[in-house]
Order: sequence, then structure tokens, then C-alpha cells
Amino acid sequence: MITLTAIDQIAEHYDIAVVGAGPTGLAAAARAAELGLSVLLADENPSPGGQIYRAITTTPVTQRGVLGEDYWKGGALVDRLWPTNTAYAPGCTVWSVAPDEVGGFELGLSLGGQARLVATDQVILATGAQERPFPIPGWTLPGVMTAGAAQIALKASGLVPSGRTVIAGCGPLLYLLAGQLAAAGANIVAVLDTMPRRNWLSALAALPDFLRSPYLAKGLKLMAAARGKLPFRTGVTALAAEGSGKVTGVSVTRGGRTKTIACDALLLHQGVIPGINLSNAAGCAQHFDHVQLCWTPTVDDWFASSIPGIAIAGDGAGIGGAESAALRGELASLDAARRFGRLTPVQRDEMAGPTRIALARSLRGRRFLDLLYRPAGAFLAPPADETIVCRCEEVTAGQIRDTASRLGVTGPNQMKAFLRCGMGPCQGRLCGPTVVELIAQAHGLSPTEVGYYRLRPPVKPITLAELAALPPTEAAVKAVVR
Repeated sequence: MITLTAIDQIAEHYDIAVVGAGPTGLAAAARAAELGLSVLLADENPSPGGQIYRAITTTPVTQRGVLGEDYWKGGALVDRLWPTNTAYAPGCTVWSVAPDEVGGFELGLSLGGQARLVATDQVILATGAQERPFPIPGWTLPGVMTAGAAQIALKASGLVPSGRTVIAGCGPLLYLLAGQLAAAGANIVAVLDTMPRRNWLSALAALPDFLRSPYLAKGLKLMAAARGKLPFRTGVTALAAEGSGKVTGVSVTRGGRTKTIACDALLLHQGVIPGINLSNAAGCAQHFDHVQLCWTPTVDDWFASSIPGIAIAGDGAGIGGAESAALRGELASLDAARRFGRLTPVQRDEMAGPTRIALARSLRGRRFLDLLYRPAGAFLAPPADETIVCRCEEVTAGQIRDTASRLGVTGPNQMKAFLRCGMGPCQGRLCGPTVVELIAQAHGLSPTEVGYYRLRPPVKPITLAELAALPPTEAAVKAVVR
């Protein structure tokens, strides 16, 4: 692995560009390089690992029990990459993927305050997952953050929230994080579970597969450890962060009664969804997944997208977890090698056989978790009008509902024109799912009927100076000359 620290160290062209150095990207890059392809692995984080294995090579947390044994498995993925010739660019943001003039792709990169366009024949997007938005009244107060943000601070810097900490939401990661923070010394005064109890009925049909899955033992271990040591409160139906200038408490409604729990930090989490901004802006087809309740890129069995030459693997193509993410990256690379002629279809299929078996095993039981931990409707489309939905442009749920019903706005792109939601620095990453839910609710439509934002590059903020310094294309020069 060759680490690149400056933009001018990146070559003009690569066979494959892999975006993201989480488990998917690490596995995909390693396999592609092992098959003799030139590979660029670009990642906006300072070290490899993605979110699940964040800071795996640099974390100051040395007690293995704090982050759990599964975390340390990420080291093997990095170790596999070291002997290869993969060009690894940490701290490198990919803000654009577009077709070039010779049938490949042009990537817009930013590294160290400088931008550059790089050519590649194929792209594997391994952009992973992001936390599902969890808009409640007061969630923009200082002291309120996502559970994932707290996990980043723990893994990357060995930090935990100070003072009384409340964790709220649903999903298996809630148990994992609560256990990790408690083991690291956080003062957790309450864990508030918002999972609707009726979810058990819809998940029951998927229980047999779950009982035969690797999730069962891990899940029971996590739940036993967390519930045995921490004050859990189930059946939560409404939440609001309280405070002036900073969070000082959280209002909790359970069984029709509301009370306030004093706290200094509130961590929110209601599952993860695919990170689709880059694939969306590249023009890849997507659809709404009615089980995972999220927009997902449409891919085939080899994780090829609707655009030939662009594959989307790992949790960025549907949530499946860290183990399946690495396996999906492996398969995407094998098919990329087949496209280059390095493997025949028969060789590809033979090499993929054991990986497919492992992938099926890793995903067994996933449907049960997806159905069990579906967020409640009130947390997908906040009922309180004052709740801020678009944090960048400070657009509230009430404004979106009113604009949808009174002015007849039927889609999120039209809503942009009226309220600017989705036009801030995050490009709709944090508000998009909630805006769609609110419009769907206002008109009695499904998210599929409402649609999603049409995104355009740059999907990540870069400076005007970086853009202006890019070399002009031949088409741009001709446009001015004429």
C-alpha cells in the first residue's frame, strides 16, 4: 500500500477507483490489486476503517474489551492491503463522479485544500452507511448529538461525553454503543428505547432465520451486558430535548405519561441507512426499500449499478453489517476484474463461490432485525411543527407540512425551490429522508411516489478557489471561444 498525502502524488489514471476505506473499500481494493489492477483508494477519513472499524490503526483505546472483539477484526482488512500496490489517499474527499470523453469516469478529488480531476475506467462506491435522521424538538441544542458521533469520539480520541448521559432510540447499535460507552467510563443515567412493541408481530415471521443466524449469539450477549448494567426504559413514544443554550434534560413520554430526565448529553440513534449522495449525484438508479425504510441504490448480484462501470457495494447499497460489507466489496472487485478481462466469467464465478456462501450466512437473520427495529412513524415524520428538519437551512416540520398541503408541493425537489431545504452544506444528507416522509404524510402517498432529491456535484463542500484552479476542459474552452 502506497500512502498518498498530497494531491500531486495521485496519478492521472487508475484502472479502478474505490471510494471509501471502510470494510467494503478495504476488501474491494485489496482484491482488485491482488488481481493486478491499478487501484486508487480514496477516503475522507485520516485513517482506514470507516465507521465500524474507525481508527483501527490509530485508536488510543487499548483495552480490547471496551470496543469489543468484533472491532479488532478490522485490523486484518488493513493488513491484507499493506503488501499490495494500492494507492491509498487518506483525507481525500471525492466530490464528483462523472463520465469522461473516452468511456471511463472522471473523479473530482479534494486533498489538502487542493482539487484535482482523475481518470478511472471503473468505480466502486463503498460509501457505507449514515445514521438515520432522528429529528425531535431541541435536537439542535449543544449537548445533543448522534450516537455515531459519540462513537467516533471514543474510537478516534478515547473520549466519552462528560456528565449525565442519556442514550435514546432503537436498533442493535444502540446496545453496542451503550455497552462501549459504559465500559469506557461514561455516566449513563438512562437508555430510552423507542422501538414500537407492535414491531414484534411483523418480525415474528422472520424469527426462524434469525435463530440460525450469527446475530443471535452476538445480540443476546450485547443485550444481556447492557440491560444488566444500565437503566433501560422501553415503550418510549415521544422525546424532546430541553434546555436554553445547551441541553439540560430530555422530556420522555411512556405509557401516556411525560417526565423529564436531567442530563448533560443526549445521544440519539434510530438505525442506519445507506449513504447515497454520491451514487445519486452520479445518476445511479435508486429505489425505496420498504423493509429498511430507506432509499437504496439499485444493483445486481455483482453490485453493478444502472451505470455500466460503477458498482456500489457494502452498506451503501443496503444495510447488511460489517461482515457482509467486506464480502460484497470482494464480489464487486471480482466482477470488475472480469470486465477488464483479467478473469473469465467462469473463473469469476468459481472464485466468488465461497464468498457467496459466507455472504448468505452473514445476512441470515437480517430481515428480522430490519423489521423489529423499524422506527416509529412519529420519529420518521416529527409531529411537532417547531421541530427543525433541515439543520443547514433551519427549516421546520411545520413549514414543510404547510408548504406541501397549502401550496400543493408534491416532491422534495420542488420543496427545495420554496424552502431551500436540502440546499445547505450537507446537500440533503440529513434532511432528505424526513422531508420525503413529511410530504408523503401530507398527501397520503408512499415515499416511492414522492421520490427523492436529485443531487448534483459537488456532493461535499469544496472551496471556490479549488474549483477555479481546476484545469478547464476542452469543451469549456470551446464554449468560451465560440
